[in-house]
Amino acid sequence: MYAIIETGGKQYKVQEGDKIKIEKLDFAADETVTFDKVLLVSDDNGATVGAPYVEGATVAAKVLFQGKSDKVIIFKFKAKKDYRKKQGHRQPFTLVQIEGITA
Repeated sequence: MYAIIETGGKQYKVQEGDKIKIEKLDFAADETVTFDKVLLVSDDNGATVGAPYVEGATVAAKVLFQGKSDKVIIFKFKAKKDYRKKQGHRQPFTLVQIEGITA
């Protein structure tokens, strides 16, 4: 059984036991999160597609930890103009483990 959920402006295909990195959520470690924006649920009987979301379907997940991704370097320059700009960015994320899918 799998589901497709929407969170943080992105869509993720999840199954029970999966660990996924999602955009940062304001939850502490070991808290339970419920995703109700479920776009599709597939099981042995076939797939149920929502319009836009499946009615009554939820995905429960447990927050493992909060973190930051690896640093991405942004370097801008203009040739022959003595213009250089170096900037770094670390995107925050939340690592969650999928506990169960209810449809």
